[in-house]
Formats: sequence, structure tokens, C-alpha cells
Amino acid sequence: MKTHFRRFAAAALFALPLAAAAQGAYPSKPIKIVVPFPAGGIVDSVARKIGEKMSAKYGQPVVVENRAGAGGSIGTAVVAQSAPDGYTILMVGTGFTVLPLMQKDLAWHPSDFRAVLGIGSTPNVVVVNPSVPAKDMRELIGLAKQRPDPLTYGSPGLGSSPHLSGEFLAQQAGVKLTHVPYKGQPDAVVDLLAGRIDMMALSAALAGQHVKAGKLRALATTAKKRIVSHPELPTVAEAAGLPGYSVDPFTAVFVPAKTPEEVVRKLAADMMEILAMPDVKERMDFLGMELNLQPTKQFDAFVHEEMARWKGVIEKAGIGAK
Repeated sequence: MKTHFRRFAAAALFALPLAAAAQGAYPSKPIKIVVPFPAGGIVDSVARKIGEKMSAKYGQPVVVENRAGAGGSIGTAVVAQSAPDGYTILMVGTGFTVLPLMQKDLAWHPSDFRAVLGIGSTPNVVVVNPSVPAKDMRELIGLAKQRPDPLTYGSPGLGSSPHLSGEFLAQQAGVKLTHVPYKGQPDAVVDLLAGRIDMMALSAALAGQHVKAGKLRALATTAKKRIVSHPELPTVAEAAGLPGYSVDPFTAVFVPAKTPEEVVRKLAADMMEILAMPDVKERMDFLGMELNLQPTKQFDAFVHEEMARWKGVIEKAGIGAK
């Protein structure tokens, strides 16, 4: 019996370093970053740049998989239902906090996830077609109050940050605006340039191209503070005298809630290191991404704050889940 016990104890002691080594081997196989939007957008571009660097660092393929549909719900559900082992990662935007407030019977909830890292925000710029006789936000709000027909604003869909930017502006300024949803941002921009809609909260990078060409007029940024790419632009809050106004669409990384702590910490640390690389920072600047790295607990708290804030706006607009 004693001999058997000694052999068992020796085997257990021998197994400990092997187990520790196995736990420290992450990643030992390919990683998938799920982007719940079509290829080519900002979130997708961020995922591909980070994925490229992760692959080089880990010596493992890091594949970006676009699972678009239902405003981001389809791809998000894929990650919610995946194994919590760090090999399936979600990179997503503001819809993560908004969709659960607007759609019933989603196949996922933010509580199914834990944050890895809040990367930053891609503020929108309020732009108008040059035919709109408003040179700044106060004039735009004054025009909205005087016109018998509401000004129209476009968005790439219900619950998108351009939609919420317009709805929040209408509520804060006490004006009526008509929301015109499109299947995507490109379609909305086509009609904005043609003058078929009056205005839009457009991503800063894209807005800058059309403003520089004289095809659109920029009035303000929706961000909480002035943005690096357009320092000359005031915020809506300061330009319109609406101190409670800000819309900062975020990009962040999540994993299933039961993912081991050590894996989450490793992913967060490695992504922070990657985002500090000069060529990655240059790419983020090009995309209009205002980096604001927030680790797990900090960003989890931010998600709860965002959901509470948008819940009031969505309920007031009558566009919440029924």
C-alpha cells in the first residue's frame, strides 16, 4: 500500500509541471476573431491589423471571420455560444450595448461576455449638405425649430451610432428630426451628397474626405472632447450649448464570460503592446480611431454605464424592445 501511494504521489508531482506547462501554452492553435459586420468597415480594419500582429507574435494563424447580419447580432451570438477558451474572440462596436435594449429574444446578452480590452472610439462628425443654410450647430438647431418640415438625417440602420447621434441631438435640443435608415453607410452617403437627405453623423475619416472636396459642410463632432483628426471642430456640446451631449462609438474586444482569467490577462496585455506599435498607431489614426485603452474591469463597468445611458434615450424615442 505504501509503495502504491509513493508511486501515485510521485506521478502527481510529475504531472504538476506538465499541467502548468499546458496552461501556459496558450495559444497552441489558431485563433479566430469574429467581426459581426461586413469586411471593410472600421471594426473589421482594426481586427485585421491587430490579428496580423497577434499572428506574428504567437506563431499561430489569427483569422478574422466576418459574420454579418441582424445589426451585429449573428456574429455576436456565434462567440457567445463558443468554447470559453480564448480561441474565439469578438471584436465589436457600440451595438453591443444598444441591441439588447432594442431587440427582444436575442440569442446573447452582454452578461454572456467579459471584456478583454476597450480599444477606443471613432467619433462621428455632424455634416450637412451644402444646400442646408446652417454654418454651425446653433444655426442648424434654429433652422430645425423654424422649418415646418423636419430636417432629415441618414444612418446605416436602426440603433447605429449615426441614428442614436441624431435621436439624442433631437432630444437634447428639443427639435424634431426625421430619421432615414439605409442598409449601410455608403447608401446613406450617396443620398446625402445628392441632397436627398439634409444631414448625417458621419465617421470622421469619411467626413473629412467629402468636406475637403467641398461636397459636405462639417459643423461639429459628436465626441465628448475635440478629436485629434479635426481639432478645429468644436464638439456638439460646446457648439450647441448642450453640455449633456456626447456620442463616442467604441470598438472593443470580448470573450465568453467563463474564459480563464490568465487568458484574458494575456490577450489584454498583448493587444495593448500591439496597439503601442508605431505602424499600428498610424493605422488607427488613418481610421479615425481615438485610442483609449481600458482593461477588463474598467471596460465592463463602462458597458453597464453605456447601457443605462442609452436605455433612457431609446425609451424616450419609442424604439426600444417591445
